[in-house]
Amino acid sequence: MSAPIIIAGAGIGGLAAALSLARAGKRALVLERATRIEEVGAGLQIAPNAGRILAKLGLEPALAAAALEPSAINIRRGRDGAVLARLDLSDARSRWGAPFRLFHRADLQGVLLQAALENPHTHVRAGARVGDFEANPRGVRMRVHTQEGVEEIEAAGLIGADGLRSSVRGHLLPFERDAPVYSGCVAWRATLPADRVPAALRGRESNLWLMPGAHVVHYPLRDASLINAVVIIEEPPEAEDAHSSLSLAGGELARRFTPRRIAPEMRELIEAGDSWRHWPLFARPALKQWTRGPVTLLGDAAHPMVPFLAQGAAQAIEDADALGEAFLRLGATVDAAFAAYEGVRISRAEQVVRASRRQGAYFHLSGLPAVARDLAIRALGGPGMLKRNAWLYRA
Repeated sequence: MSAPIIIAGAGIGGLAAALSLARAGKRALVLERATRIEEVGAGLQIAPNAGRILAKLGLEPALAAAALEPSAINIRRGRDGAVLARLDLSDARSRWGAPFRLFHRADLQGVLLQAALENPHTHVRAGARVGDFEANPRGVRMRVHTQEGVEEIEAAGLIGADGLRSSVRGHLLPFERDAPVYSGCVAWRATLPADRVPAALRGRESNLWLMPGAHVVHYPLRDASLINAVVIIEEPPEAEDAHSSLSLAGGELARRFTPRRIAPEMRELIEAGDSWRHWPLFARPALKQWTRGPVTLLGDAAHPMVPFLAQGAAQAIEDADALGEAFLRLGATVDAAFAAYEGVRISRAEQVVRASRRQGAYFHLSGLPAVARDLAIRALGGPGMLKRNAWLYRA
């Protein structure tokens, strides 16, 4: 039996890559360093560009059961809660081939993991960390660290889907200038029981609140009994620690917004959180190439992005699809398929990375620029705002 393609990381991108490779008839072995495969975090927005791909993998029934489909996105002015635009999502499926969906991260990862465990072409192994590796004429030889010791494994190829601080990227590109850098923003995250937030904020809709130097996103999960909320604030580098496990009670976090004059219902939502988890946002320099022979990168390992377009997971899923399609289209060697995958994806992913950064700056405007922004959003309205981001969603 031929050696499998090894995927480092059993997150959403890694599991989607395994299923896409299996669809192309390739064997995939997913190695996850954690001893238990479980997602960190709470909410996840999956736009139609990624939803179409997941449906193509045969996951539609499981996705429909696990997700909540929001009816709209409301863009609000932070100081008073005024709705600047309401983006109607009811026709997303007919317009873009898939709906917008909201998932608890653990639920989506569970759908992908179950599909991988049931697929005869894929195998998933926890408690196994990819160490150093070297290419050879047969593929890649690597050292895998487990609780039992170090194993030497031969693989047809290696895909680093191991996140922002990718070990595979570190071995592939051992340069100090490639290290993660603080973005200037911190995310504070909480999952709240819906009955603790203001009744006006419990609808089956996503909400985005714009404030000087900050913004807030919240939306319902599962059966709308939970509200996933993320408060993003600009903070100077000296205030941050990359490995911080800091958390704040809702009242303390709300007090940080006193100068920004937030709407009473937004303050009430923040105060409803017993513990908001501190999550500094990092980026890495753009790469001119992700691939060297039989080794390539995927998702945050290749193109980490700030979450201001809600496209991080979606872009990893697009990567996974392009990998599978490269093998299906070319029937090629691993080296050739990986190079073709990079050629299809690198420009698109970097475009989304740049657009995500610009979106954050746009959200955080203050003074007269913020007034002009709000007037522009009102003028465009919901249809215009959806059209503005159609390049992300269309097939």
